[in-house]
Amino acid sequence: MGSDQEHTPHTETDTRTEDPYVLGLRGDMDLHHADELRALLFAGIAQAPDGAEIVIDLRNSSFCDTTGLNVLLAARDEALDRGHSVRLAAPSHQMVRLLEITGRVGLFGWESHGASLRSRAVTACA
Repeated sequence: MGSDQEHTPHTETDTRTEDPYVLGLRGDMDLHHADELRALLFAGIAQAPDGAEIVIDLRNSSFCDTTGLNVLLAARDEALDRGHSVRLAAPSHQMVRLLEITGRVGLFGWESHGASLRSRAVTACA
C-alpha cells in the first residue's frame, strides 16, 4: 500500500512563460483532498501568464470522484474568467467516463497522452 503522501494533492512548478501553461496533477482528486486540490489549482491558474492556454496534465492522477470533478470545473471557470483556455492531458478512462456520465465531456478539450508536456505550475492531488 502507498502512503497517504502519495495520494495528497501537490503540483510541480516550472516558470517558463511560453504556451501552454501545464498544471501537472498527481494523486487522488477526491473529497478527502478537495480543499488542497482547489488551492493548488487556483494558485497555478493565478500564476499563468496572461492569455496562456492552461493544460491540466492528469497522467499521474490515479482517481477522481465527483468532488474532484467539481474542483476541476471550478478551476476551469476560474481560468476562463481570467482569459485562459483549458484542456486536459492524459485523462484516465475513469476520468473520461466520469465526464461522460455527468454530461461534462464537452467542457474540456483534451489530448489522450501528455508525454510531450512538461509540468510548469502545479502538482495538485493526493
